[in-house]
Amino acid sequence: MSKQSNAAVQEAEKIQMDPKYILTLTVRLFGACLVVAFLLGLVNMVTLPNITARKKAATDAALKQVVENPDNSEFSDALELSDDMTTAASGAGATLESLYAVMENGDAAGYALTVVASGSQGNIEMMVGVDEADIVTGVSIVSNSETPGIGSKVMGNEPTASGTPVLDQFIGKSPADGTLVVGSGIDAISGATVSSRGVTTGVNAALAVAALID
Repeated sequence: MSKQSNAAVQEAEKIQMDPKYILTLTVRLFGACLVVAFLLGLVNMVTLPNITARKKAATDAALKQVVENPDNSEFSDALELSDDMTTAASGAGATLESLYAVMENGDAAGYALTVVASGSQGNIEMMVGVDEADIVTGVSIVSNSETPGIGSKVMGNEPTASGTPVLDQFIGKSPADGTLVVGSGIDAISGATVSSRGVTTGVNAALAVAALID
């Protein structure tokens, strides 16, 4: 190493050990972090209302789809979940996200439950409606990441080989039917068995929770 290069290295080391240099560098880094945090907060502040609005719209639409009489039905705000409820859903293989009371013409008409179960490509968030007798009144998909053209057929409620829309086959099921199983009273969409099982798991979880509510 040349004397000039060596001198440059020594000078750099001296600068790096200089308290003023270290303080200046620290202040600059802290300032940069503050700017980044501010920008991230600003982006979140701008986008959060839109995200929240879209989420509410999807939930409201799903609620309407899982009751027998949507035009005359009203829904409570999300109810408090008990440990027994979340445990029942977990025991069935899914996660209970929210619970709503359903009123029809002002009278109690059952519940709508948001549950999350695993599909073939990620989580499937679904809404399951049950009446006062814990009988399924409808199933609607809130969000999913299933494979287009395969699992998406289940999410879109396309018909099974028997001609029955895959989600509609759960209507009328209750805890009295026991654990619902694909291939045993529940049909899968061809090529989308895992997605069909995911929805079935969610319905089983919803029924397990509904059985505790009364």
